[in-house]
Amino acid sequence: MYATRRADRTVTASRHRKTRIAAALAGAAAVMALSGCAGVEYREDICSGGEYPVLSVGGTGSACVRDGEEPPAGFVRYPQGKVPEQVGDEWDLYWDTHTVDKDGKIVDAPDVS
Repeated sequence: MYATRRADRTVTASRHRKTRIAAALAGAAAVMALSGCAGVEYREDICSGGEYPVLSVGGTGSACVRDGEEPPAGFVRYPQGKVPEQVGDEWDLYWDTHTVDKDGKIVDAPDVS
């Protein structure tokens, strides 16, 4: 025969507290998932690791070249201190409207009105 056990109030209260904490944590996780983790900004690098960006001469195009290799024909390294590192950063936006000419001088991009 089975004897019925009376639930101790402290054990019951502890279980309810754990349930409320678990529910609160689950709710917080759901809010973060649904909000797209607001406040956490993702920034995409211009090039992958082991590469550096180069600019097309006379245009706003760019490419990535492996470290230790020279830029291909028609491309040059960005001027020192003006190298874009992440999509949308100051220099990435700058080079949308500027370029370098065949003498390496920074000029307005030809397609900018």
